Amino acid sequence: MTLLDGSDVQLMGTAVTASGIDRSGPTQVPVTRYISPEWMAVENEKVWPKVWQIACSTDHVAEPGDFYEYRAGWLSILVVRGEDGVLRAFQNACRHRGNLICEGTGSGLSELRCPYHRWAWNMDGRLREVPSRKGFGRIDNDEFGLIPAQVDTWGPMVFVNLDLDAMPLDEWLEGIPEDVSWASIDDFRCNSLVVRPMPANWKVVSEGFSETYHIQGIHREMLGHIDDVDAPQKLWHRHGVSYQQYGVPSPRLGRNVPDQVVWDTWIQCIGNRIGLDSTQTYACPDVPEGKTIRDVIAERVVAHQASLGVDISHFDTAKATGASQYNLFPNATVLVWSDMINVLSTRPGLTPDECQFVSMNFHRVPPGAPRSQPVTADLPDSTDMGFVMNQDIGIMKTAQRGLHQPGLKHLTLSAEECRVINLHRNLDEWCSE
Repeated sequence: MTLLDGSDVQLMGTAVTASGIDRSGPTQVPVTRYISPEWMAVENEKVWPKVWQIACSTDHVAEPGDFYEYRAGWLSILVVRGEDGVLRAFQNACRHRGNLICEGTGSGLSELRCPYHRWAWNMDGRLREVPSRKGFGRIDNDEFGLIPAQVDTWGPMVFVNLDLDAMPLDEWLEGIPEDVSWASIDDFRCNSLVVRPMPANWKVVSEGFSETYHIQGIHREMLGHIDDVDAPQKLWHRHGVSYQQYGVPSPRLGRNVPDQVVWDTWIQCIGNRIGLDSTQTYACPDVPEGKTIRDVIAERVVAHQASLGVDISHFDTAKATGASQYNLFPNATVLVWSDMINVLSTRPGLTPDECQFVSMNFHRVPPGAPRSQPVTADLPDSTDMGFVMNQDIGIMKTAQRGLHQPGLKHLTLSAEECRVINLHRNLDEWCSE
């Protein structure tokens, strides 16, 4: 299947603003990619067992005996920290009858023992015990180890890949680590990882965090403090990024937007970044001559971090307030700010109409800070995820229902949505191999 023509490929490695570039016409994506069991079966065969995926944070598996179970559709990967301090990953299946060995996340393990018939493995995956072993005849412990998977880290994030022949993670990430080197992401620790069910295809959810075009639709409150039109975008082969300016009004609001509007909408959406309650209203601070409201907000971001023992005073106004939003093929968005990192990812469900939405949040910590213990939970569908996120979740639910209407055969994308287009261009490559 070919989705894009050669002119689209020319986007690779070029800068594209959120307002797009000239094109001869829109790009169309078949609706079957979101609702077809047949297409899902192709993804399950050719994508998910072969790509690098963000599983958890290094804080989840920081100490010997720590473990985390990563699920994507039917796949289950067990990430463990061995007694020797080495991080390992295994397919989560007992070599006896296939039962899951561990579920969820936890600590203090000295072995990996299946609860069904109590076969047990060392933390390095080597078989150590088989109850009533004589009944099986000869069993070589080395031949019945747990099935390994690849595992690696980038900053505070743990990635897994079931394909032992896949390219190394640093190669997979292309130019992203260098691009984000300004942020020193090793200085962040995880404070939460929550998973909630979503009645939508995983691509519907991922694509909701792959363009700023929708801000003027469902996030109109954000227009007061984000430039959603002129945000530069860049594409590598597999991944993309949007560099977003916060603390400035959208050009959609016209000229001479009052500082009070910028201030009020900032508070409403991300007031916590300056230590203020988003449910309250606050008088707009005075703006000294020669400065802008964005400068004043940047100073508040820096001051709030200083109150937490974190020094980000070396960041200029743009870096202190703005965000770099990286879209990692196939299913993750990594939002890097001066003071926090948000990882928003999707895990495929068991049908095309469901997935798991994962939100993992990191905060910058002072030098030498001890390991944090992340809050890790499965949340019900009714959970309040915050003002802006609730808007995203609501629209994703209605989007999936719309995709099932029989007259709708294709989605229609603009060049502004180049990161969405890039996702499907890569799906073309992986699913046609």
